[in-house]
Amino acid sequence: MKACIAQFRSIWEDSRENLRRARAQVEEAASRGADLICFPEQFLTGWSPGAPRHAEGPGGPLVQEMQEMAAASGIHLLGAVAERWSPKPRNTCLAIGPQGQVLATYAKTHLFTPGGEHLHFSPGDQIATFSVGTCRCGIAICYDLRFAPLFRVYALAGVHCMLVPAAWPCRRMPAWEALVAARAVEIQGYVLGINTTGKTPVEEYCGGSLAADPNGRIIARAGTGDELLEVEVDPAVADAVRHRIPVQKDFRPDLYHRLMQEGDHYP
Repeated sequence: MKACIAQFRSIWEDSRENLRRARAQVEEAASRGADLICFPEQFLTGWSPGAPRHAEGPGGPLVQEMQEMAAASGIHLLGAVAERWSPKPRNTCLAIGPQGQVLATYAKTHLFTPGGEHLHFSPGDQIATFSVGTCRCGIAICYDLRFAPLFRVYALAGVHCMLVPAAWPCRRMPAWEALVAARAVEIQGYVLGINTTGKTPVEEYCGGSLAADPNGRIIARAGTGDELLEVEVDPAVADAVRHRIPVQKDFRPDLYHRLMQEGDHYP
């Protein structure tokens, strides 16, 4: 699978302009022969932990625009919207196929409580996978990177590549790179971190999108500005690493569960 990471500076809450710029990147990725293009977290409006102004239901106008872009260029597309939900909207990412069909929908599982995201959004409670050719992909969003058990579930689901759109700020970039690499080692698969760049009323972002291979080696890295970063993902490499070191078989989930239930170990 040839993937393009679209490191993207969102114009704050200007979905029309962001769509125009995104369309150009989709066309460019398709011209390079990419199978998939991935955009950052809430790229059409900019990420905000506050109440979203642009929440929409299934098949809403922003989703339709992304579907039309994917279909026009014949490429898979990963993009995000604020999804209308009860009691609060969800921070949702969609995988769209080259005919414009929605292949998978993932709502951010771990909301960023230090920024108050949980006050205005509902968390998701399901994983989401889809395939690009023989490559099985999973979706997580930004803060999810800090929660290894979620990635363990994806590993058990047989994903070769995790796609992680994010709005990861400049001041926490060392953690960004460390976590992308760590999750790749843990799942023995590829992890693509798709970050935003530029300054919004919420934060300042420095890009630094990157990809790690199943051994945790960084194989692609973006700079600080808008960029279309190409990554080659080979499912056979992930399968070979898992065969050589069968980590998933050596997990002891029953033991971990028991230890977590024994309160004497915790303050």
